[in-house]
Amino acid sequence: MGDGADNQPPEFAPRDLWRDDLALREALAREGAAAFAPRIAAYGALAGDTLLRFADDAHRDRPRLRQYDRRGRRIDTVDFHPAYHAVMQAAIEHGVAGLSWHEPQPGAHVARAALAYLHYQAEPGSSCPLTMTHAAVPVLRREPALRAWADKAAAPHYDPRALPIAAKAGVTLGMGMTEKQGGSDVRANTTVATPLPGQDDVATYALHGHKWFLSAPMSDGFLVLAQAPGGLSCFLLPRLLADGTRNGLRLLRLKDKLGDWSNASSEVEFDGARAWRVGAEGRGIATILEMVMLTRLDCMLGSAGLMRMALAQALHHCRHRRAFGKRLVEQPLMRNVLADLALEAEAALALSLRVARAVDVAQRGDSEDSRREAAFARIATAIGKYWICKRAPAFVGEALECLGGNGYVEESLLARLYRQAPLNSVWEGSGNIQCLDVLRALAREPETGAALLAELEAAGGLHPLLDDATAALRAALAGSACAEGAARRLVGQLALALAAATLLRAGSPLADAYCRSRLAGGAGPLFGVLPDEVACDAILARALPVA
Repeated sequence: MGDGADNQPPEFAPRDLWRDDLALREALAREGAAAFAPRIAAYGALAGDTLLRFADDAHRDRPRLRQYDRRGRRIDTVDFHPAYHAVMQAAIEHGVAGLSWHEPQPGAHVARAALAYLHYQAEPGSSCPLTMTHAAVPVLRREPALRAWADKAAAPHYDPRALPIAAKAGVTLGMGMTEKQGGSDVRANTTVATPLPGQDDVATYALHGHKWFLSAPMSDGFLVLAQAPGGLSCFLLPRLLADGTRNGLRLLRLKDKLGDWSNASSEVEFDGARAWRVGAEGRGIATILEMVMLTRLDCMLGSAGLMRMALAQALHHCRHRRAFGKRLVEQPLMRNVLADLALEAEAALALSLRVARAVDVAQRGDSEDSRREAAFARIATAIGKYWICKRAPAFVGEALECLGGNGYVEESLLARLYRQAPLNSVWEGSGNIQCLDVLRALAREPETGAALLAELEAAGGLHPLLDDATAALRAALAGSACAEGAARRLVGQLALALAAATLLRAGSPLADAYCRSRLAGGAGPLFGVLPDEVACDAILARALPVA
């Protein structure tokens, strides 16, 4: 009697995540980063093999807090599995954190976005310090006294040792914004920053207070918000002082999180911690928002990467598993589900890399084109972050169901992806925060609404359903202010139209199916309800080559 193993799929990995992803290769060229293709190809091969194996260990053996050494001295350190450090080293050396800044040529932001997308598929927890390190560089570069921090954050060197930055070739950065009494309402922060005299080169403060969430507590420094005499301000707080002694930063505990297990998140107290002001007093939120636009883009990329890996896992399983006399992928209803997931995944990637190109152009001067792309990036990151990150949990849940019980066990990667899926929707502002930010931008920054309409109108005439959606949105944006209670409806409609326009302008063979399934009444909560005329087989052949 057989043991049934011949009806179980073979191991998924090793897979070349770059070679398998036709939509990624097309988008990289389309958005102006073709010159970086060989480097991204190398990382795709690494991510789909070595990094996936490292990720297993990094998640299985979670970070552990050690507050004291064996002699009772306070050390406040977090121990990670060596695989976590191996993943971080690979990512930083390949440019996941710094490519945009240490090789500032056209397309660099798009190339780094592609690297971030690939990395998230393999090991999403480490993406937290990587994206925060990346986002902090431009604001730190504007402070001459902090230029060394910016340059070392952009450098392709990883050094996890507890040393002052003068002794390191590369550094990582974390962030601490929220406090227990305020959460998203950072204006309610109570941490106090007191100016210290006698510091001529950089404004130095002593911080007293706490942070409810401080991510990646073994980073070399942290961007934090605190109340200075002139109002809420942003500060760079080093973990170690220049002489190597510990700063006044106390780790109280690590958060016991739903997912994201390889990454440490902590609660901390500041006891006279030394920190340097970044930007003017009272301008902390403005400073942070510049970084948040970049981290929100990485939320989009992360959720798109999560979708991509979940789709690949489901399609791989269904191509090998047989039920009711056929392979699962040959069953019409399963084909519909998988094709619907493939539409969603490609649209998420296409929109994310389109926004990455907008960021890339916006960083390159003060031309009319750069200003227009900056306005588009400003609002499209909030729209895309809301929609893509909201869709990810349902998407991963559907992919998990494609595997049945095989997807609901810890031996399956889907279980880890399912725990990870809600995070990006919470991180860097929940869904409601994103939608309110869109309303705020439309009301106070009219150039953002103009950029949105220009993006949609550039796809005019390519599909009648998008033309209808654009006309409705043009009327909505020209009308009276949208009520806050209806913001999700508006932002969801904008996201669907932007994704459709991106696919249509790209000439994607999936564009018509996306328009028919998403714009004719909007995307419903369930996958697997594509119209009968959609060519599911062609979609699946594009989505993942047969191994």
